[in-house]
Amino acid sequence: MRKFNIRKVLDGLTAGSSSASQQQQQQHPPGNREPEIQETLQSEHFQLCKTVRHGFPYQPSALAFDPVQKILAVGTQTGALRLFGRPGVECYCQHDSGAAVIQLQFLINEGALVSALADDTLHLWNLRQKRPAILHSLKFCRERVTFCHLPFQSKWLYVGTERGNIHIVNVESFTLSGYVIMWNKAIELSSKSHPGPVVHISDNPMDEGKLLIGFESGTVVLWDLKSKKADYRYTYDEAIHSVAWHHEGKQFICSHSDGTLTIWNVRSPAKPVQTITPHGKQLKDGKKPEPCKPILKVEFKTTRSGEPFIILSGGLSYDTVGRRPCLTVMHGKSTAVLEMDYSIVDFLTLCETPYPNDFQEPYAVVVLLEKDLVLIDLAQNGYPIFENPYPLSIHESPVTCCEYFADCPVDLIPALYSVGARQKRQGYSKKEWPISGGNWGLGAQSYPEIIITGHADGSVKFWDASAITLQVLYKLKTSKVFEKSRNKDDRPNTDIVDEDPYAIQIISWCPESRMLCIAGVSAHVIIYRFSKQEVITEVIPMLEVRLLYEINDVETPEGEQPPPLPTPVGGSNPQPIPPQSHPSTSSSSSDGLRDNVPCLKVKNSPLKQSPGYQTELVIQLVWVGGEPPQQITSLAVNSSYGLVVFGNCNGIAMVDYLQKAVLLNLGTIELYGSNDPYRREPRSPRKSRQPSGAGLCDISEGTVVPEDRCKSPTSAKMSRKLSLPTDLKPDLDVKDNSFSRSRSSSVTSIDKESREAISALHFCETFTRKTDSSPSPCLWVGTTLGTVLVIALNLPPGGEQRLLQPVIVSPSGTILRLKGAILRMAFLDTTGCLIPPAYEPWREHNVPEEKDEKEKLKKRRPVSVSPSSSQEISENQYAVICSEKQAKVISLPTQNCAYKQNITETSFVLRGDIVALSNSICLACFCANGHIMTFSLPSLRPLLDVYYLPLTNMRIARTFCFTNNGQALYLVSPTEIQRLTYSQETCENLQEMLGELFTPVETPEAPNRGFFKGLFGGGAQSLDREELFGESSSGKASRSLAQHIPGPGGIEGVKGAASGVVGELARARLALDERGQKLGDLEERTAAMLSSAESFSKHAHEIMLKYKDKKWYQF
Repeated sequence: MRKFNIRKVLDGLTAGSSSASQQQQQQHPPGNREPEIQETLQSEHFQLCKTVRHGFPYQPSALAFDPVQKILAVGTQTGALRLFGRPGVECYCQHDSGAAVIQLQFLINEGALVSALADDTLHLWNLRQKRPAILHSLKFCRERVTFCHLPFQSKWLYVGTERGNIHIVNVESFTLSGYVIMWNKAIELSSKSHPGPVVHISDNPMDEGKLLIGFESGTVVLWDLKSKKADYRYTYDEAIHSVAWHHEGKQFICSHSDGTLTIWNVRSPAKPVQTITPHGKQLKDGKKPEPCKPILKVEFKTTRSGEPFIILSGGLSYDTVGRRPCLTVMHGKSTAVLEMDYSIVDFLTLCETPYPNDFQEPYAVVVLLEKDLVLIDLAQNGYPIFENPYPLSIHESPVTCCEYFADCPVDLIPALYSVGARQKRQGYSKKEWPISGGNWGLGAQSYPEIIITGHADGSVKFWDASAITLQVLYKLKTSKVFEKSRNKDDRPNTDIVDEDPYAIQIISWCPESRMLCIAGVSAHVIIYRFSKQEVITEVIPMLEVRLLYEINDVETPEGEQPPPLPTPVGGSNPQPIPPQSHPSTSSSSSDGLRDNVPCLKVKNSPLKQSPGYQTELVIQLVWVGGEPPQQITSLAVNSSYGLVVFGNCNGIAMVDYLQKAVLLNLGTIELYGSNDPYRREPRSPRKSRQPSGAGLCDISEGTVVPEDRCKSPTSAKMSRKLSLPTDLKPDLDVKDNSFSRSRSSSVTSIDKESREAISALHFCETFTRKTDSSPSPCLWVGTTLGTVLVIALNLPPGGEQRLLQPVIVSPSGTILRLKGAILRMAFLDTTGCLIPPAYEPWREHNVPEEKDEKEKLKKRRPVSVSPSSSQEISENQYAVICSEKQAKVISLPTQNCAYKQNITETSFVLRGDIVALSNSICLACFCANGHIMTFSLPSLRPLLDVYYLPLTNMRIARTFCFTNNGQALYLVSPTEIQRLTYSQETCENLQEMLGELFTPVETPEAPNRGFFKGLFGGGAQSLDREELFGESSSGKASRSLAQHIPGPGGIEGVKGAASGVVGELARARLALDERGQKLGDLEERTAAMLSSAESFSKHAHEIMLKYKDKKWYQF
């Protein structure tokens, strides 16, 4: 075998002469020399960068809203920051430390945000650039940060700590003021205990000089900032969780740990004006109501025309066991309790005004739940929720697999959208979505992109992913064809998996013909056709396949098809003989073992199928002699041939879905015929039976010739048990061992060696044998032991004949070998262009065909888009095969290895895809060691090798996929999809494509004080905070208290800001900032020198005084 074409190595030098040599070589018969193909892709076409992150922020912990910019921010426990504007404007940022975000505060209408983290750092984010970045950070060294408050239009941020102190930070310079409110000054001197951490800080809406401080123990203090003393102290014997002001500044409300709310008049600290227990049972005899769960947060919002709103989370009575988390809205005498699907992390009331001293006019409540974001319309009766336009439902059921298709047919997205529009729920608020800030980017990419996600509950979702946005198009429930067990006792004991028996494992989709095929965890395959018409299917067509791994089995020879699989010739939908329901009566189980029974029961009642994807055929693998069917490891469908094929560690089965007949049912070993490279001996009869669960994880490592096979966790990768879809079950190895131990040692070794799973399948029109003079339809099969086998397909003519004559399937004898399990195969024509598999264009099947027979025949004829069918005999093809370890390009029909590339020695490839990029094609690979690599085709020159991310869990391995135009994605968390690009062009255009979060908006006018209030001194009192907190009056803060860290955002901000006025302003502002910083440093140094000079002169003066009157002998 020839390893490398030497001229390929000198690729740059040969580019000029390649076309001449190509013409010259095409005259030779194929196989003599490899024709030179000019490759256009170079390393400079590749660059790797993350583009966007979609989905619900995983493990959210904090929430903030800018009422003027109309931007929402969510922080998470892993230090992520997600910003949401109008639908389609989203942004993801990450704090480097990865510490949890405990609080977020917008600088309202300033395009900036302060985040407080669990590691006691504060960060200032600049949102005036498309990719927000940190401008400043401040790390508190001696105290733990518990609460922050930034008054509207103020640059002084109040920071409360665990010790009960309050520090003040200048947001512009991110430095501490010398002004500190110490806990022991705030509480009464007579108090013997520490008041606990600061849980609340806010200024009186009518008087900025009065600060309300809430301590955890139940003490609240109104602090006068000017006189530096407490005006009033309010004590209550229950711990405080939150505090909120009435906008007039005369009353505030506290929520407590016993489920009570206390309302206080500012000037009456002795006792609360009112105590309410919203969910407490009112007892007779005037006793206090029973204590309830803590009210974690309360908000107090006023309206001009009616009663104020009191909105709270928590506070339910302890006897409501199993009750879902609730948000309570109290308005006048009515109390609405709104149940949530998940626990409430935080909520905010959205109001018409940013000014705290005006009527608030609340119009919506945004509720951040553990796994959802809900917006409630306060203006409509019944408080309906808004329809959420963000793609936050990716994890509605855990994602078990993903597929990504860029550059789809243009009519696909509208077709899926039209059938999906009918699935929308009713009863949403009629109003526009209130989070409407930001502007969309200029989408330079115009091609349609579709993401398909398969889920644990058997649902399949189609998403429009064009131009870095994401929107759900259509949802298909594959479990609809099966009988549901109502309770656990009723459940058939044929289930392979304990939970999620319908979980999707593999998706095979042909965008052109719209044929969809899924393989599920219960060893079932369902084929779907797309239709815009509703149909009622009287009987769901189904087949059962007995796919088992036996070398010498007296009862059922492999080649024969068992009785439950008739091969009908009619064109109608024949119903195969139903399986016997009682295992004891089954053919081959006189010993009472379960046999010929599928894992799931298909419905036998008529099924109404809505427009969209409709079931064409259900195929199930059955139990064999007490052993469950093995999970399906590979799947392929071809609309032109009307065939579906699937394989597992026992063998391979091919089904003609037009005739509803099984064409092929072979053990993997039988595919080899007499060419089996492994010495496999007949299996001895079973000594003990396999427990029902063990077979799931039993794709054992094949022990082959050492140089041919590097060890890689194929078994773990191929036999994922998806009953826990978010992560790989840790007991994989345990199950393998227990399974092995259940047999005699001699059987185990044979079994281990011969269990060879089908890992890749590819339908194509190519040369099946070395002697072929023209291409013909065939199936290429790849196995986990690195073998590629070719099966020839003999198809009847199109039209009626296709439904009447059988498809003839025969192994061709062609065998190719690679190191590691085969992952992907593709075919190139003689010019190096990709040959897509043949397909039949989509047409509506449920419309009665009244046109003449000719038209019908013309439509039914399979359309092969492969250029090879029209090629001259002398033209050759290339097979591109990618395994876990290496890639090979094989010249056809000669089957010579034209090019070979060892991708990895120490690791293994998880995903390999042959993709189109910049009018050319390449092989893209993602390795378990975290490297993303691309190789040119056909010469397999390395073009990109970037360390991106290590394989930290099976979720990444299961969902990573590459697609055309340099796009890729994977599930970065159980709820989020991360998209990335490996295309230089997309990286360059990304800045334009991203949306803008900040848009210049006028701040609303401040509320009018009114004539009388102005005359008699009412209305809001302003405070010169600069005078109070500035260095001149309060001095400098202790240096050891907090450390200032300049952020990288300054420089990035300049890069990110667009050219023009904004960019210039940003640059000027940054220059000023930097200059100011340098001047500040200089000033500090000067001050330090001055003070040291002063102290020196002072000491000198003291010494002089000391010795002035002493005689020389007194020294």
